[in-house]
Amino acid sequence: MTQIKYFVGIDIASRTFTAAAGAMPWKVICTPQEFENEEDGFQVFVNWLIQHQLQADHTIICMEATGVYGECLAYFLHVKGYPVCVEPPLKVKRAFKPNGPKTDAVDSLQIAEYAGRYFDQLTWWQPNSDVLEQIKVLLATREQFVVQRTTHKNALQAIQRKVVKTPFAEQAHLQMMEQLKKQIHAIEQEIRRLIESDSTFKPMLLLLLSIPGVGFLLAAHLIVLSQVSLNSRQIASYLGVAPNEYSSGSSVYKHATSRHFGPQTIRKLLYLAACSVRTHRSEFRTYFQRKTAEGKSARLVLNNIENKLLKIICAV
Repeated sequence: MTQIKYFVGIDIASRTFTAAAGAMPWKVICTPQEFENEEDGFQVFVNWLIQHQLQADHTIICMEATGVYGECLAYFLHVKGYPVCVEPPLKVKRAFKPNGPKTDAVDSLQIAEYAGRYFDQLTWWQPNSDVLEQIKVLLATREQFVVQRTTHKNALQAIQRKVVKTPFAEQAHLQMMEQLKKQIHAIEQEIRRLIESDSTFKPMLLLLLSIPGVGFLLAAHLIVLSQVSLNSRQIASYLGVAPNEYSSGSSVYKHATSRHFGPQTIRKLLYLAACSVRTHRSEFRTYFQRKTAEGKSARLVLNNIENKLLKIICAV
């Protein structure tokens, strides 16, 4: 990449997006302009960039992570050769004082200025492989179906406890639960097929399944996660299981603790893996018994086992 001179900020909405550009030391090069958030609008936007001499070899385009709203534009710009970075909205928000109006035009200028000020900390966007993208969607869909099945199960238990029975409602819930069960199984089979059809992911799956406590679903989530990082400490922090120090000066001090939140599905699967090795693997069972005998809480020791498993997983 040649010398970067210009920074373009894009504020994404569902139907439109607003773009502005500037240079460091900060000055506005192009005032905010609105475009349609569709393929024709993408081409108009690229023509606008070229018109203002914002060529791909010395321009960075920055946008906030907005899920599917900005995905098509990111793919389009990547094909055109523009370096794209996608930043968490909270990071951009914290870079500026909450003063003045909040509009799409103001946001696009702030995103552009943020890209210039924090150029060395930007996260470069790269498109995932088609297989990985499908696996991510299927894992999310499976979890949605699992939640729906649990909802129907709870509703069925509630109406079964009523004095006045409603057989039609009970049957409706039972049918939905059975249908969701079949769909969940079909999704799992498709995830396995996709992984085994890929020359990179298949050996990763086999290696992960060789680790004690790691089942197919956890392995699939870990394959997705491994595309972001293979550092066990970073993954543990992302999942919310890494113990972090809490202190300030000489008077404020707490024992290191994890933040207790993170991606719910993989946290649950990792916890179940820790429970499994605690029960079935002698080295983990001995460790658990020794630490609980020392007065440590069972949940704390299981959290430690989760971290040990992540170190093994990343090493493998």
